[in-house]
Amino acid sequence: MTSSRVRKEVDEALYAFVDRQRPVLLAITEDLAPLLGALDSLLSGGKRLRPAFCYWGWRGAGGADRPEALTAAASLELLQASALIHDDVMDGSDTRRGQPAAHRKFEAMHRSEGWPGGAEAFGTGAAILLGDLALSWCGEMFDSSGLPQEALSAGRPIYDIMRSEVMCGQYLDMLEQARGTGDVESALRVVKYKSAKYTIERPLHLGAAMAGASQEHLDALSAYGLPLGAAFQLRDDVLGVFGDPAETGKPAGDDLREGKRTALIALAYQEADATQREVLDEHLGDPALDLEGVERLRAILVETKALESCESLIEDFASEAYKALGEVQITDEARVALTDLTVAATARRV
Repeated sequence: MTSSRVRKEVDEALYAFVDRQRPVLLAITEDLAPLLGALDSLLSGGKRLRPAFCYWGWRGAGGADRPEALTAAASLELLQASALIHDDVMDGSDTRRGQPAAHRKFEAMHRSEGWPGGAEAFGTGAAILLGDLALSWCGEMFDSSGLPQEALSAGRPIYDIMRSEVMCGQYLDMLEQARGTGDVESALRVVKYKSAKYTIERPLHLGAAMAGASQEHLDALSAYGLPLGAAFQLRDDVLGVFGDPAETGKPAGDDLREGKRTALIALAYQEADATQREVLDEHLGDPALDLEGVERLRAILVETKALESCESLIEDFASEAYKALGEVQITDEARVALTDLTVAATARRV
């Protein structure tokens, strides 16, 4: 099965599930239509990486090419939607995938209707509830995928720990921003739990476990998935500062305005002199940061060799992942697909 077909079938399964939920919500009241609209909008974008890794984990462990496996994998997009909605609220992000973030949409709706009370508080509350709804639905979609109960039962513990880990990773991310220590080791710990495990390792484990894989097989997948997940997140961190807004879907330097304490920023603090640290302290996390300020911070990331060091880490992690992929015992078709996904996860788009 080609990557384009996987994506197409994941999309179809995802939209079909939401369409089945639509009349359930609208039977309560048409007032819930904006909630569905915001979710529809968010689900229309994304790379579908998590379902792809889950599906190829399934096929690599000997699972058959069947639509139910793709439906189970597609449920991870609802988990991702939940995480993104909540992440945008916590970060105060204005945009997601080139359009207003969910909380900003609800905030704008409140203002346009001229309702009393605080528009911002309404937007935040509505987005949190939408994220909770998506989190609830991901489990429902997984359980109703049509796979045999034996397969679902084998995958459920991994699905559960995956959801716990990403929430813990989100908290650790907030903790790093609050502390503002700029510690590289702590930043890489956030990378591991907020992204590496959640984006690649656990989806691979989920698919393989549902196909009956042994613990030894899951460990071999970890040797591939964890370094690749780290490389993926570090690449995303670089793009959050240096990426093209047309590719990232967010304004240039938005991660700097949000003050994200990424590994890239931690590397800069580690090597910065007193003057550079002063500039970082003054401008990092300034929501009013203009393009001139963005360029000033970018210059420091280059001058301190933080960008160069981050690129080296990406290369090292990717090399480790390629080596591990060559050693894991999976089907030839899955190996080809995972090789392509490795390239997609770490590609430069700056």
